Amino acid sequence: MSITAEVIQKDQQYSVPVAARPDFVLARGEGVTVYDADGKAYTDWVAGIAVNALGYGDKELMDVVGNQMGTGLIHVSGLYHTQAMVELAELLCTNSFADKAYFCNSGAEANEGALKFARKLAYVKENPNKTKVVSFTEAFHGRTMGALAITPKEKYQTPFKPMVPGAVVGEFNSVDSAKEVIDGDTVAVIIEPIQGEGGINVATAEFLQALRQLCDEHGATLIFDEIQCGLGRTGELWAHSFAGISPDIMTLAKPLAGGLPIGAILTTDEVAAAMSPGDHGSTFSGGAVVMRAAEVVVNRVLSPGFMEHVKEVGEYLIERLSEINSPHIKDVRGRGLMAGIELDVAPASIVNAGYEHGLLLVSSGSNVIRFVPPLIVEKKHVDELIEKLTLILEGIDAGD
Repeated sequence: MSITAEVIQKDQQYSVPVAARPDFVLARGEGVTVYDADGKAYTDWVAGIAVNALGYGDKELMDVVGNQMGTGLIHVSGLYHTQAMVELAELLCTNSFADKAYFCNSGAEANEGALKFARKLAYVKENPNKTKVVSFTEAFHGRTMGALAITPKEKYQTPFKPMVPGAVVGEFNSVDSAKEVIDGDTVAVIIEPIQGEGGINVATAEFLQALRQLCDEHGATLIFDEIQCGLGRTGELWAHSFAGISPDIMTLAKPLAGGLPIGAILTTDEVAAAMSPGDHGSTFSGGAVVMRAAEVVVNRVLSPGFMEHVKEVGEYLIERLSEINSPHIKDVRGRGLMAGIELDVAPASIVNAGYEHGLLLVSSGSNVIRFVPPLIVEKKHVDELIEKLTLILEGIDAGD
């Protein structure tokens, strides 16, 4: 039996079936390319779902992780000081709106923590009845129970109802809808400046500015979920920068540690001051190995020319996607290296055909293919993508 057949058989036997994986086994990676156990190469337009910002096999990242492992200080819990944790906190705070940082293990955990922080702030301000949390259509904030309640998708929520109470849904990019749902009972408003899972929908500056104003008027905490769209993905360090406003809390995760599990909650001093020892915690929060990896990623994104590269290649990607002459493409949208094509056919057919052509692709929403490659991707890779994607779309018309 081949390695591929053995791994797939054992996966079916021993793994909880929550993922429909293709019939190959990834074995190694280099740059923006991954290779399966049979040696076939795939150019990666998924990046572990917008995670692997520096691609695969980055020498500095691997060296730093190895060096920290070599100290023997892999885990001590959040009960103790480590230099690695405080240095990453300083790096993130000095390069954002934030005054304080809290680290956890995933995006969903970061959003769960953000909701707790907002509730605690209302509590210490003697407004314990402020419990409504407003999110927006097509949002995705995670699959844990609190985050799931503010992810208004029936297919995600229905099997796990009843949801955590208090969630209210407004219409994305509608100022009028926001005015209707945000009121004196609202404790928090959470939004992705660019929706990832929901279809690469870009919030307008007007909408984000209106949310800031409404939160100020009603004493609500404004949370920006930049788990997928933040940290250089759009060609700016933070995806909300174009709107000229700041949140009270920002959640980060996916690309932050270059592929190691991490989440972060960045807050103002006002929010942080509401929290006391014992109010929140995580056994694996701030592990030194992960912190050092994240420090490499953040410094690389901040290095001269890096975000300019993301912006340049991102603009080229959207330009080339717009040039594809296919009746199946209904829209091309995005910012930086976070782009999507809206289709009139099922994205799964494109994703599956991509495997045959040596492409890793991923869907978004019900009818969008999203492109969130490693941020080191180059124009030559875009050209390869366009050539293969054109053939795939032509094959749909030919019934292949």
